[in-house]
Amino acid sequence: MTQHLLVTGATSGIGHAIALAAASAKMAISFSGLESQCDEIVSEFQSAGAPYVAYYHADLSEGDMARDLVTRAHADYGSLDILVNNAGIQHVDRIEDFPTQAWDKVIAVNLSSSFHTMAAALPLMRDAGYGRIINIASVHGLVASVNKAAYVAAKHGLIGLTKTAALETADVNITCNAICPGWVRTPLVEAQITARAKSANRTIEEEAHLLVSEKQPSGQFVSPQDIAEMVLFLSSPAANQVTGSHFVMDGGWTAQ
Repeated sequence: MTQHLLVTGATSGIGHAIALAAASAKMAISFSGLESQCDEIVSEFQSAGAPYVAYYHADLSEGDMARDLVTRAHADYGSLDILVNNAGIQHVDRIEDFPTQAWDKVIAVNLSSSFHTMAAALPLMRDAGYGRIINIASVHGLVASVNKAAYVAAKHGLIGLTKTAALETADVNITCNAICPGWVRTPLVEAQITARAKSANRTIEEEAHLLVSEKQPSGQFVSPQDIAEMVLFLSSPAANQVTGSHFVMDGGWTAQ
């Protein structure tokens, strides 16, 4: 039976890699992301092997829209097996300078949207007797960095939410886990590299090397494809008894 996966923020970066890997595994794909890119990406997922692809516009900073995304995806396909909460945004400032509006937006997209999608998905998964929820957290769900108060708070919260959901579904065939990547060269991180390079009068590649080497002993970025493979594992029968866990993929960052 074909599995149906819904992933948020799938028009670029980690979310795109997850959806593409799932499409290659012949899963049905529903996704949200930037609307300007959706037509091309629908075709890409179809070409990769997905028997069904559907794009949904959703402002995930709005709880009702996050819940409606799940409801629509389930209704249109007829089931929902795997929910991947991936969408995220960033704002960088010291706490005393952090705009309230930016704080609210980061928390809404990076944490609250996952609460809302999970709240909508769990009754559907309970009725079906099966479900897999995978939250893309971050190494910043385990450790902090300066100037990222909202992001760090949201990702710490997402790991706590993951554990709570795992306990609440421990007696049914639903699992909930989190993945905690270190530096991944996504558009979100690329913007930080560009800003740092401009400030320090260095090239983009010089700054990228410095950025990753500051934290990750491997000196290499985590690839979106690595994370996608972990999602496929957590969606497989091999992970039936894996729940409430967080999987760190950080090139040794948190081992220090």
